[in-house]
Amino acid sequence: MQNHIIIYISNKESKTHLIKNITSGEFFPELAPQKGAIFSEITINRFIEQETRHERFSIKTETNNSLKNSSEGERKRALLNHILSRDVSDYLVLDNVFDCLDVETQSKIKTILKDISHKTKIIQIATRKRDFLAFIDTIYTVENNNLQLYDNVKLSNPTSHFVKTLPQPYKTEFKTFQYLVSLNNVSLSYKNKPILNNISWQIKSKEFWQLIGPNGSGKSTILSLISGDNPKGYMQDMTLFGMKKGTGETVWDIKKHIGFYSSEMLRGFKRKDTIESMIVSGFLDSIGLYSYPTDVQLKIAREWLELLNMHHIKDKSFHFLSSGHKRLVLIARAMVKHPPLLILDEPTNGLDDTDAQIFSELINKIAKESNTAIIYVSHRKEPHINPDFVYELIPQAKGSIGKLLNEK
Repeated sequence: MQNHIIIYISNKESKTHLIKNITSGEFFPELAPQKGAIFSEITINRFIEQETRHERFSIKTETNNSLKNSSEGERKRALLNHILSRDVSDYLVLDNVFDCLDVETQSKIKTILKDISHKTKIIQIATRKRDFLAFIDTIYTVENNNLQLYDNVKLSNPTSHFVKTLPQPYKTEFKTFQYLVSLNNVSLSYKNKPILNNISWQIKSKEFWQLIGPNGSGKSTILSLISGDNPKGYMQDMTLFGMKKGTGETVWDIKKHIGFYSSEMLRGFKRKDTIESMIVSGFLDSIGLYSYPTDVQLKIAREWLELLNMHHIKDKSFHFLSSGHKRLVLIARAMVKHPPLLILDEPTNGLDDTDAQIFSELINKIAKESNTAIIYVSHRKEPHINPDFVYELIPQAKGSIGKLLNEK
């Protein structure tokens, strides 16, 4: 019988180094001569690099798309299918296998992994306790580059990480509206494939919504309609920030009302700007600073730095930060002008348990202390994020329908 293992880590650990220690036999000498496979974002990025350099598509998604042009969830499913099709017989390293996947897909993967666990050793790397595979009892943490048995000490709840009040904007830039967003019987198809079916959804100022639904249910499509990026919006009955769609508004007229964060954004920031510059750039809607900020803008940016407990490192490079703290900075950047709407697209993907709690506290604080409405998009419930309303997309043959699940 196989001895399966979970290695529970924080994002402070180098996954590249950890995976090397696993596959080289440093941690488990018996693996050194064996054949194994690695399911990891590191592997996905390597395949994407091959696509870019050589236009060679070693892996394609279920829709026959390249990895580069697919969502994170599609990439993960494609890599897992690729690995399982090669009949790995010795061991399989799983790095955060459940991020970006809906509940049904996670359940299917758990069944597959349990089935192959009879002949293949499973080594799961997890940053979230909720992702632990139920059939694995042996759990380690990493301390000083050595494995230590995990003693299951409960995480403390950081209830006062952000003790200062939320910084306020220096001027009111936005009008008030009865509804920030009003979608009325929106139906949409791509290449004769129905995506949305009669979606009606209204969002008011200060409301905190969670948008849920399985992979492929149309969550990204709805976001693209709300942000003005989807040209099919001109054929729909929609009103965005007081503007009837198709009445002469520009994409910028819509976007200036929206703060946006997606875990994919972390891939796009390559400049070596300081942490302070990243926050200040939110006033200018730019990546990086191309004009000197005003004294008031600097004052507000520094209030955000104080709130985030980062004032003492404000002149360090943004890339100096951990993944979790980069997200806090990008949320501050999105919020410096207090936009009417903040969209959070899978914001806790890739976070460890501690950083997820801290991130959730900031989002709850914004919901409580500002007039900004929030749309929080996810595949599953984040224990520490507390939305007022949940809107679910339910796939049907004629496209996903919408359902209001609950409210406080």
